[in-house]
Amino acid sequence: MKHRAKSSKIKYEHDMIKGLRKFLEQIEPWDEIKSIIPGKIHPTKSVARFTLSVQYETLTGVKCLARSSSAVQEVFIVTQDPAVFRQRLETFLQKT
Repeated sequence: MKHRAKSSKIKYEHDMIKGLRKFLEQIEPWDEIKSIIPGKIHPTKSVARFTLSVQYETLTGVKCLARSSSAVQEVFIVTQDPAVFRQRLETFLQKT
């Protein structure tokens, strides 16, 4: 596929906010994730450290928002089971 490494689920078409690439590369191997599509970046006054939160379910998975000190970025996770992804993400974020 265009804008992807050969074996990557992450689409690299857009830039990513600080901390997002490293985070996505950590969750990429999860079986429930089929694809990860970072979206638009918007400038904002936000938290001092990187955070990621699930906003809502979509037809193909979930929409998340990644926040850094100066920007917020949409991240779309394509998954067949959004509930399983949400639970695993909550557990993962508690450990980090």
